[in-house]
Amino acid sequence: MDITNHELAGRRRDVLRTIGLSGAAAAAGSSILAGCGSGMAPGDARPGATAAPAGQLETRALRIGYLPITDATPLLLAHAQGLYAAEGLEASRPTLFRGWSQLAEAFQARQVDVVHILMPTAVWMRFGQNFPVKLVAWNHTDGSALTVANTVKSLDDVAGKTVGIPFWYSIHNLVLQLVLRKAGLRPLTRGEPSAADRTVKLAVMAPADMPPALANGSIAGYIVADPFNALAEVSGIGKILRFTGDAWLNHACCVVIMHEADTAKRPQWAQAVVTAVAKAQVFARENRKETARVLTKEGGDYLPQPLPVIERALAHYDRAEYGLSKAVEHADWPNNRIDFQPFPFPSYTEELVKLLQDTAVDGDVAFLKTLDPKQAHAALVDDRFARAAITAAGGAARFGLPEGLSRMERIAP
Repeated sequence: MDITNHELAGRRRDVLRTIGLSGAAAAAGSSILAGCGSGMAPGDARPGATAAPAGQLETRALRIGYLPITDATPLLLAHAQGLYAAEGLEASRPTLFRGWSQLAEAFQARQVDVVHILMPTAVWMRFGQNFPVKLVAWNHTDGSALTVANTVKSLDDVAGKTVGIPFWYSIHNLVLQLVLRKAGLRPLTRGEPSAADRTVKLAVMAPADMPPALANGSIAGYIVADPFNALAEVSGIGKILRFTGDAWLNHACCVVIMHEADTAKRPQWAQAVVTAVAKAQVFARENRKETARVLTKEGGDYLPQPLPVIERALAHYDRAEYGLSKAVEHADWPNNRIDFQPFPFPSYTEELVKLLQDTAVDGDVAFLKTLDPKQAHAALVDDRFARAAITAAGGAARFGLPEGLSRMERIAP
């Protein structure tokens, strides 16, 4: 599709306007939380909490935090469709945050009870910060991509330039470095990149800041969750160079985390949350366009991006189209642009930890050097809630999962 300079300029203005609204909404949500911190220590009872007989909820209150990305879909959909309420929970409207740091800090301060977080960030929180976080479910699989300026033809064209990443401890940083190294490029966490040295500078940015930066030419590309990749496609400011799910099949990006004390002292409450999320995942898998409507202003108004962008992010994965541009190199892989299932595979945690040990980040990585992958999974993950939720939502086949809930990781950057 040919786009005139006038049309492109108009679309860029629309992008900036959309992102501006996103940031304002997030800032408003964060300021509200800052004024209502509970000051509760981990494990403290919330209002209405009582000692619960078996099968009854220990407390009903639930506070969700999220970023305005399609990775958050199950947490948002469960609220919109009353799935939390169906499990006996009294969920406040989810609170939107602008960046991963703000979301993680709000969770650690107990301003929210449950969030979706980047899985490598969960590893860092648990073992790098010694914070008692528990991963109770995967929130989704895949759903991210490397998006570049329209002038970029291949990875060679990003040598000497800057690429935005959402966080050092992210699957995005990890996969990007795998892809860059395969192309003979060296990622930099500091300093200036050089085309002659075939180096690429990585810069941490809030996801909402990435499309405007791409539009004004301050970065050559970004790797992040949708809908910001779909937003670049729809607005004409960029194109997808590679899907992360085409480099690591059905990888987890965002996971559902809780405070460890809650999983121990409020197991019925924790189970109700995960069951509601799993049922939302089933709906999202089977009703992608309706899910997009529910998330946007046409429905529950959880995401600030327009409906065509969210629809594309949830449903558009044309292998023939993307195969021509090499955004999809593995047309035979059984995945979608994004998918949803709750089970946290041990094989994934173990492979993730191994790869993180060879991933460059700007910060102290001493904790990673001695981290045992199997022990890391056992300490970080509690899969009992996901197992029960899968049964409650109709069984493994409903999520496209093997009955034995085991798999081999497929990585081909």
